[in-house]
Amino acid sequence: MKYVIGIDYGSDSVRAVLVNARTGQEVAQAVHPYARWKEQRYCNATKNQFRQHPLDHIEGLEATVRQVAGNVPAAQIVGLAVDTTGSTPGPVDEQGVALALKPGFEENPNAMFVLWKDHTALPEAAEINHLAKTWGGEDFTRFEGGIYSSEWFWAKIAHVVREDEAVARAAYSWMEHCDWLTLLLTGSELKTFKRSRCAAGHKAMWHASWGGLPSEEFLTLLEPRLSGLRERLFEQTYTADEVAGHLSEEWAQRLGLTTNTVVAVGSFDAHAGAVAGEIEAYSMVKVMGTSTCDIVVAPMHEVGGKLVPGICGQVDGSVIPGMLGLEAGQSAVGDLLAWFRGVLEWPLRTLLPESVLLTPEQQEALHEELSDKMMAELNRAAAAVPPDDSQVLALDWVNGRRTPDANQALKGALMNLTMGTDAPQIFRALVESICYGSRQIVERFEQEGIPIKQVIGLGGVAKKSGFLMQTLADVLNRPIKVAESDQAPALGAAMYAAVAAGIHPNVVAAQQAMGNGFAETYSPNPARVADYQRRYEQYQAFGQFVEDATPPMA
Repeated sequence: MKYVIGIDYGSDSVRAVLVNARTGQEVAQAVHPYARWKEQRYCNATKNQFRQHPLDHIEGLEATVRQVAGNVPAAQIVGLAVDTTGSTPGPVDEQGVALALKPGFEENPNAMFVLWKDHTALPEAAEINHLAKTWGGEDFTRFEGGIYSSEWFWAKIAHVVREDEAVARAAYSWMEHCDWLTLLLTGSELKTFKRSRCAAGHKAMWHASWGGLPSEEFLTLLEPRLSGLRERLFEQTYTADEVAGHLSEEWAQRLGLTTNTVVAVGSFDAHAGAVAGEIEAYSMVKVMGTSTCDIVVAPMHEVGGKLVPGICGQVDGSVIPGMLGLEAGQSAVGDLLAWFRGVLEWPLRTLLPESVLLTPEQQEALHEELSDKMMAELNRAAAAVPPDDSQVLALDWVNGRRTPDANQALKGALMNLTMGTDAPQIFRALVESICYGSRQIVERFEQEGIPIKQVIGLGGVAKKSGFLMQTLADVLNRPIKVAESDQAPALGAAMYAAVAAGIHPNVVAAQQAMGNGFAETYSPNPARVADYQRRYEQYQAFGQFVEDATPPMA
C-alpha cells in the first residue's frame, strides 16, 4: 500500500488528508485553526490589513500531519504536497528563513505573510497598472487580465518596503506562502529551489515570453527599493506535479515520516481544488470558501493568442500541465455572509460576557451554538422569502471586486431598504449578489470566446449552503454539480503528490484514479429564471452607479 498527504492552508486553518495514492480513498484527516489568527493579532480590518505569523503555519503543519500520518506505517507514505491561499507573500533572509521567525521581527506585521485579502497595497497596484501602460516597454499585466490587483505579489512587496525600512533592508528575497512551506519541508537551497508556476504566473507577472519576471528596469521604475530583488528571486517556474525535493532529516523526524517521502512543488488552493473537482476542458470549478476562485482549463492550441481581459491571469500548466489555466473569482463570499452574521451577533458578543453564571469557555460554547442555529434559520427563512417580497438589492463588494476587472477600492452596498425589511430579506439579497457576481464572470469568459460547458462547486460554502447553490443554479440558468470531497484542495494536493511520487503518470490519470465524484447536482428552477434575469440587470445598473461614484485607486 502507498499513501500520500495533501496539506491545504486556508485563511483560518490548515487541514491535512491522508489518502490511498492509487484510489484516492481518504484514510484520515485533521484540521488545526491558527491560534494567533483566531485572535486577529497583526490584523486591522479597518485598514484592510491581514497578516499571518509563520508560527501559526508551522504549528498547524506539525499538528495535522503527525495526526494523519500515524494511521499507517511511515514507509508507506511516499509523497506530500502543500497548497495555500494566494497571493500571500512574505519576506525571507538569504537562507529562506521567514523574517518573523528572526529576532527583532517576531511581532512586526510587515515581516509576516501578507494574506491574500490584505488590500493595504491599493496605491501600489494603481501605480503598477499605470506604469505598465505608459512606460514604453512590455505590458507585463497582459497575461494577468490587463489589471494588476492589490491582492497580488508585487503590489504587496512594494507597499511593505515603502512602509518599513527595517524589513526592506533585512529581506533578502520574498516567497509565496506555498513556496516557503515547500522550501521549509525540503531544506533546499533558496537559489536553486523550484518555485510554483501557478503562483508566479497568476500573481507575479511571470511569463516565459519575456524571460520570466518583469524586467529590472520596470520594477525599479515602480519602486527604487526593489532594485536588485529580481535577481534574488527566480527565472524558472515548475508545475505542481514535479518533484521539489524530499523531506529533510529535520522535518521527517518532526512529522513522523521518512526522508524518502517526495515533496511536490507547491500550488494555490483553488488550483489544487479544481484538480480534485475533476476539472476538464471548459469546465468552471468554483472553489467556494471565504472568497471564491473560479478555475477554467482549456487546450493551449484552441485558445492560441487569445487574451481574456479582467481575469486573474492565464498560465500554461498552472492547473493541469499541458493545458492553459485561467483564473477569476470574487473577493468575498463566505466572508460576506460572515460579515452579516457578525453584525447580527454584536449584541450577543457584547452582552453575553456580562453573565456571571457562565465561564468564558461556556460563553464561547453557547455563542457557537446560537451562531450555528442563527445561520441555519437565516438560510431557511431567506429561502422562504416570496419572490414579490424580495426587493432588497445588494452589491457583494465588501472586500472589493476581484473579477471581472479588479477594483479593490469598491465597497459593498444595499438598496431598496424599507421599514418592513428584515434580516432574512437582507441575507437573501447578499446571497443573490454573490450569484450575480458569479454570472458576470461566466459572461466575461463566454464573451471572450471561452465557453463554459459545465459548472462544478466545491469547498465549505458549496457543501453547506443548499440555498446559495440553488440560487446560483437559478441565476446562471445551468446545473451545478457539487464535488463529493469535503477537503477538495487537500485531495488535489495529494493528487499532485501522487504524480510527483511516480504513482500516476500525469495529473489527468491521477484525477481518473483518485477522484471522489460528485455529491449532488442543483438544477435551475425555470420559474425563477426570468425574475432573476430582471434583478440581475438591476444589479448591473446598481453596480455601475456605485462604481462611477467611487474615487479611483490612488
